[in-house]
Amino acid sequence: MEQIQEVVPIRPTRLPDWLRRPIQTDKSYGETHSALKKNGLHTVCEEAKCPNRHECWNHGTATVMILGSVCTRDCRFCSIATGKPKGLDLLEPMRVAHAVKKMELKHVVITSVTRDDLADGGSQIWAETILAVKEMVPEVTVEVLTPDFWGRKKNLTRVLDAKPIVFNHNIETVKRLQRSIRSGGKYERSMDVLRWASEHSDIKVKSGIMLGLGEREEEVRQTIKDLYMNGVRLLTVGQYMSPTKNHEPTHRYAEPREFVELEDYAYEIGFDAVASGPLVRSSYRADLMVRV
Repeated sequence: MEQIQEVVPIRPTRLPDWLRRPIQTDKSYGETHSALKKNGLHTVCEEAKCPNRHECWNHGTATVMILGSVCTRDCRFCSIATGKPKGLDLLEPMRVAHAVKKMELKHVVITSVTRDDLADGGSQIWAETILAVKEMVPEVTVEVLTPDFWGRKKNLTRVLDAKPIVFNHNIETVKRLQRSIRSGGKYERSMDVLRWASEHSDIKVKSGIMLGLGEREEEVRQTIKDLYMNGVRLLTVGQYMSPTKNHEPTHRYAEPREFVELEDYAYEIGFDAVASGPLVRSSYRADLMVRV
């Protein structure tokens, strides 16, 4: 009997032209970097090696990462350091507020590592940071990008009660790939978190998905539909690029037309704002999505 050999997909090795971009820095870039470092803050821009960090910093914007720089989960797509975090910085909320004021931001995105070592998942620091920023810089709009808090509604509610204008929690990938890509993450739990947020006053709810992790087109479309059904109205779709050889490899580079087609599909479903493109990340031009 003839043996059937398993076909192993060939991983792309060359970065396509549409993912290449020049790195440019100006005075605003330096001032933003200086303000963050002076206040002892981390940014997901650097920790996650975001390809847009130079563009955003040149415009004086940044995504601030709270609760340290060590994550308790080891997701296959993320370059942020993992391990056992040390302690909790109770002065961090005020330092974030001072940095936001120094940078003269009009819109700030606050995110964090996952802190499963804390009983409240870090939600108290989350709430205090949001409130401190809003008090010190009343004109700023605050967007948050949070972990799932293990699906504990009490902790999520603590963050939502601080009233950020946008609540973001990324689904990251399709249901079939959740277990292998997201350490500790669950598709249903994340959908619950997003639905709870959508039911909490008038907060705008946002989520994002990456292409290039081994998903199929029909799975991506189903995920987008599921997000909408769970109250998400702002959506980002971007290209996954493996940060190191130790992470999940990039399975493929999606063509630019695929991002356009998915954006059209999301709008047809009813999303209010969609950012879909090879270089799009969760916080890319976040201030523009708020205005819809």
